[in-house]
Amino acid sequence: MTPTSPDGSENVRAKLTELQQNPEMMTHARVELRDAETAVALAEQQVKNGDSALAAHRLYMADRMVEIARAKGQARMLESERALLGEQRDAARLAARTREADRAHADAESARSSQMQAADLAAREAEKLQRQIDMLEAKATERGLVLTLGDVLFATGRDDIQGGTNKNLERLVAFLNQYPERKVLIEGHTDNVGSAMFNQNLSRQRAESVRDYLNSRGIDNRRMTVSGYGFERPVASNATAIGRQQNRRVEVVIQNGE
Repeated sequence: MTPTSPDGSENVRAKLTELQQNPEMMTHARVELRDAETAVALAEQQVKNGDSALAAHRLYMADRMVEIARAKGQARMLESERALLGEQRDAARLAARTREADRAHADAESARSSQMQAADLAAREAEKLQRQIDMLEAKATERGLVLTLGDVLFATGRDDIQGGTNKNLERLVAFLNQYPERKVLIEGHTDNVGSAMFNQNLSRQRAESVRDYLNSRGIDNRRMTVSGYGFERPVASNATAIGRQQNRRVEVVIQNGE
C-alpha cells in the first residue's frame, strides 16, 4: 500500500499553501515560509515504528512554523503600510494645508492606528494563549486542546481525587477562567483489568470527580460534558504494566472557541 501522510498534515499543508499563494506574504516572509516548508515536508513523512508522539510533535512544530511565517509577514506588511502612510501624509500636507484636509488626514491616521493597534493586540493575545497552552502541556488536535491527567490523581480502583494540590488541574482552572467561552469534554479511560461494566463505571466516576473538582473551583457545570469509555480506547498495550498505566487516564478536551 502507498504510505499516507500523518493525520493533520493535510491541514497544515493547506495553511502553508494559502500563504505561499499570497504575493505579499512571499515578499515579506520569504525566509520564514521556506523554513515552514521544510517543517511541513518533515511532518508529512511517515515516522518509523508508527511513533505517534514524534508524528504529533512534527505536526505541532510545522503548524507553529506556518503561524510564525504568517505573523512575521503580517507584521512586515503593516510596517510597509505604515511607511507608505507616512509618505502619503507628507504629500497631503504639501498639497493641501486647509483645515479640512488636515482633519481628513487625521481621521485616516486614526483609523490606521486603530487597525494596527488591533493587529498588535491580536498578536499579543495569540502569544499569551500559546504560553498558557505550553504550561498546560496540552496537545493540539482537531477536537481541540487535549490535556491528559494520568492515574496518579486516583488511588487504585477508586474514583476520588487524592489529596494535595494538582498543578495540572490548577493550571486548567486558570485557563478556563481566562477563556470563559471554552467548553470542555471530560473523558475517563481505564486499563482492561476487571470487567467491562466495572471499568465503564469507574471511568465515568473518575471523569465526574474531575468535573466536580473544576466546579468547586468556580467552573460552571454547563461548560462541561462527562463521558466514561472504560477500556474501549487504549493509547497503549494492556499487555504491560507501563501500557496499562498509560491507559488509566482522564482526558480533558478543551474545545476550540466559536
